[in-house]
Amino acid sequence: MYFSAVFQAYAKFTGAPLTVNAINKSWKAPKGEVPVLISEDTVISQPAKILNFLRKQKYNADYELTAKQGADTLAYIALLEEKLLPALLHTFWVEAENYCSVTKPWFASRIRFPLSLYLPGRMSREALNRILLTRGGPPLYSLTEVEAQIYRDAKECLNLLSKRLGTSQFFFGNTPSTLDAFVFGFLAPLYKVCFPRVQLQEHLKQLPNLCRFCDDILSFYFRLGVSGHSPAGQDSVDANLQKLTQLVNKESNLIEKIRLSLFLCRWTTTSVRALSILLES
Repeated sequence: MYFSAVFQAYAKFTGAPLTVNAINKSWKAPKGEVPVLISEDTVISQPAKILNFLRKQKYNADYELTAKQGADTLAYIALLEEKLLPALLHTFWVEAENYCSVTKPWFASRIRFPLSLYLPGRMSREALNRILLTRGGPPLYSLTEVEAQIYRDAKECLNLLSKRLGTSQFFFGNTPSTLDAFVFGFLAPLYKVCFPRVQLQEHLKQLPNLCRFCDDILSFYFRLGVSGHSPAGQDSVDANLQKLTQLVNKESNLIEKIRLSLFLCRWTTTSVRALSILLES
């Protein structure tokens, strides 16, 4: 989710002719993972390798950066992955209310039945395992302690990003760079998705320059129509997202009803056969 948004933003910034193809079966991707970049006979799946490939094709968002700014970019990306990513994984995949009402039906709607009943749960367990493997060592032994620490680290990371951005349009002036793509890819899903549990989201919304940063990129690079204006206001976007969530929940309920009907049908058929055998005897 996050890295896909990163690469889409990077392609928008550099003008790379990227065509996005959504797939329902990520394990059937050429490299068995997403995002993956396919250019003629070349298939690239690792995040760093995808960006390097685009740069070699002269789609470079960091062309005008100084050596110090390049070093700062690497440092802040490492900070995002170490401090913010665990909290994002927890918010989307481990926090029970968020997972059950948003993440699970959202992803299940893109996966065919019956895998839709299994794969989101596996992804949730993998997210929890990743958090515990990377952040569950001494002196943090319990899950409660780990959760408290990752949210403290995430809020500190957001504060540092807000301070670094200041009143600038982008992190290194008026032109977006790789760092802007990474920050946008990590923050936009957290900023825009409607969660029932909003601990980290509330903290982000208290940092107006980061919210403005996300809104500006969405408006200028992702929502511009032919006329050059945003096709819908934020109220319309939020309403559409709410409708999507309601539709997904209805689909999930329908699937459960179909399963129950099939079970009752099989049970009735079995009962009729048993009754016929008894009558024949």
